[in-house]
Amino acid sequence: MRRKDGKPKRKARRNQPVYAHGFRDHPQTQSYLHPQWRGFPVPGSHRVLSLFSGCGGLDLGLAGGFTFLRKPYLALPFHITAAFDASEDAVQTYRLNLHPHAQVADLTTVQPSALPPADILMGGFPCQDFSSSGSKNGFSGARGQLYQVLTAYMMHHQPRIVIGENVPHLARLNKGVYLTTIIREFEAQGYRFDVWDLYAPDYGLPQSRRRLFLIGVRNDLSGFPQPPVPTYDNNPVTIRDGLADLETITDETVPNQSQYFVATKATAGGGQGDHTNDPKKVAYCIRANARGRIQFHHHLPRRLTVRECARLQSFPDTFVFPFSTQRNLTLIGNAVPPILGHAIGQSIAAFLEGEPQSAEADEPFRHQHPLLAEALDAPQLTLFP
Repeated sequence: MRRKDGKPKRKARRNQPVYAHGFRDHPQTQSYLHPQWRGFPVPGSHRVLSLFSGCGGLDLGLAGGFTFLRKPYLALPFHITAAFDASEDAVQTYRLNLHPHAQVADLTTVQPSALPPADILMGGFPCQDFSSSGSKNGFSGARGQLYQVLTAYMMHHQPRIVIGENVPHLARLNKGVYLTTIIREFEAQGYRFDVWDLYAPDYGLPQSRRRLFLIGVRNDLSGFPQPPVPTYDNNPVTIRDGLADLETITDETVPNQSQYFVATKATAGGGQGDHTNDPKKVAYCIRANARGRIQFHHHLPRRLTVRECARLQSFPDTFVFPFSTQRNLTLIGNAVPPILGHAIGQSIAAFLEGEPQSAEADEPFRHQHPLLAEALDAPQLTLFP
């Protein structure tokens, strides 16, 4: 069978991952694994509730206790007590690698009183309706108002710290009104918020990825956490740095390395796989939808494997994705890179442990995003009649 341009089509691969252990049970992780993943209490730790947890990228990052590209990311004083997500694939992956406390739940149907209290609430509320590559439907989209799950929890439980995560286009969509409306609703529960716009390569990620973190502190607490200081802004980790050791591996000696979509490189823009990575730069952003405009390896004649995509998201090689190629790539593309979560965790831990932090908390959001000053003064959106 041939394509329209006359080139032969390549046979699809149906490889499945091969593994004996997930991250928490792997023999290689036991010397540095965060004790909470094995069910051990951590004295003096801060309780964390994880909503919209996905496969656990932010949870792993916040907790620490893993390595990436031979660099240790030490365990932090957090104890994640429960995690919830609507995706069965995400929850199964979380349970395999981190902890059985993850549960499948439609959080729009769960009352806040049914959720456990926590010192820290965190959640990457769904971004599809705010993403530049998504529907851009904002609050009118099917998932555009799921941030209100966080609002309801804050109202009922009053955690000390809130960590929300979303895509950077949320700050631009509808001239910033969606983001400022979310901030207003969060702050109305007795908090002050800042927005940290973080570029992941500044923290060692070999992938061009930018994310917004909505950081909230309860009003009775003084001071405010400092945004994490970039450590790789002048010396980014390139895609070649991140993937070089995987180039000769074609089997499952590294789990998920044999999984990738077969496709002939497009001859023009807009086709399958028409983005080619530059070995001297960070990789293109890893996306959850892996069937269109997905980048090829920087010099091998194929697309990136599931493991290579996970590596570019900073998941350790011992963190297994147990499903078929597309299902795994969806989980990886939707995840928060663990090393970015760890940078956030260090800042929050320093604040909670009493280290000197910023006292400028009157309107930090306005200072972080001056282009949205006009939107902050705009009338609030009415979400419900």
